[in-house]
Formats: sequence, structure tokens, C-alpha cells
Amino acid sequence: MKALIDLHTHTIVSGHAYSTIQENIAEAKKAGLKYLGLSEHAPTMPGGPHPFYFHNMHVIPREVEGVKILRGVEANIIDYNGNTDVEDDLLTHIDYMIASLHTPCLVAGSREENTNTILKVMDQPKVKIIGHLDDNRYKVDYETIVKKAKEKNILLEINNSSLKPNTFRQGAWENVTIMLGLCKKYGVRIVLGSDAHISYDVGKFPYSQKIIADLDFPNELVINYNDEEIIEFFKINF
Repeated sequence: MKALIDLHTHTIVSGHAYSTIQENIAEAKKAGLKYLGLSEHAPTMPGGPHPFYFHNMHVIPREVEGVKILRGVEANIIDYNGNTDVEDDLLTHIDYMIASLHTPCLVAGSREENTNTILKVMDQPKVKIIGHLDDNRYKVDYETIVKKAKEKNILLEINNSSLKPNTFRQGAWENVTIMLGLCKKYGVRIVLGSDAHISYDVGKFPYSQKIIADLDFPNELVINYNDEEIIEFFKINF
């Protein structure tokens, strides 16, 4: 199946990525994407942008070179109550939020603490995706989280960067296998994300696609493959 969308991408704005928005769009077009999400790290991440960056995202056209643009943010979860570093006034300027655990922003807790943190962040406005929940450093109860994702209609990300041989995340293949099995069991949708930090990775999901193929995961539960579901889920007028 051909992926139509990549919602997890970074540019030089995030401080530790290496390409511009224009370069990422060019690569998205080359990869055959119909939609590209811009999801810079929120301000708590070292090197991340000031909130004004997100307030000004309206200047980015909704379509460039035939690629439709979604305005997003990768929020950092900052405490065990599921709070993020995205203030309420920023929410009006974005289309979606990826909520993720990052070691510079929150020290890993117990399995129960980490799980409750994810359950609580799912109640935050505009959280559409839980990012790279695949790292042994943040142990979680996947079944409880998958069930909550089903209840809240939130996508669980299969992060291509986590599955690379040189990843710094720990145990991703095993954890993604568990999570995908539960998503298949409960009919929970996933989203493939490149987590591109350089333009050459935009729209490319070789490891994510390999694991879903190996597990015979249903294509109908992969939102990247369904144009109508993308439009319905994000409800954006391009």
C-alpha cells in the first residue's frame, strides 16, 4: 500500500534537525505524499522554538507544490499528570498534537506512572497521536493504553525512526510487536510516522511497513493508506 501522509516531521526549527520546510515539502512531493504534517518539538525540548513559532504558522500555505500542509506540534509530556508544554492559546493555531515522552523533558517513572501519564494526556485537547510509545526506558501497560486509544479515537504511532538499526530507543521491535497485536485485537487505528529529522526521511516508512507486513496487520487500520479517513479524522478545509 502507498502511504499518503507523514505527520511526524521536523526541520531546523526543532534545533536538532537538518532541513528546512521547503526541503521537506520537496521530499514529500518526491515520495508521492498527498499530505505533510509539520510537527516541530514544543518549547521544553532543548533547542526547541518559542511559542510564537506556532502562533505564526498561519503564514505557511495550506498547499505547496501539490502537497497539502497540516500544522502540528510534537508536545512534550512534562509530568505524571499528563500535562504538556503546549499552552491553551497555542492550540487555536494548530491542527493536531502528537504527545510524546522524551527523556530531556520527563524522567521515566514506574510502569504504572508512565501508563497513567499516557492515559491522562489522551484527555488533552487536540491530542490526535501518541508518538513513539515503544521505548523500554518508559515501560507501559500497552493493553490499557490501546483500549483508551480506542475510546478516545486517538492514533498510536508506529515510528520508523524507532525501528532503525541505529536507534537510541530500546526494545522498539518487541514493544511495537506487542502494541500492534493489541491494536489488531481491539480494532485500534495506527499511523506510520517517519519522525524525519532530515528531508531524506520524509514519507519513508520501510521499517514500520516491514513490521506491519510481518504481523499481517490490517491495512484498513493504517490511516496513512486511506484518503477519506484522513480527511474525516483531521477535519481540515484545504
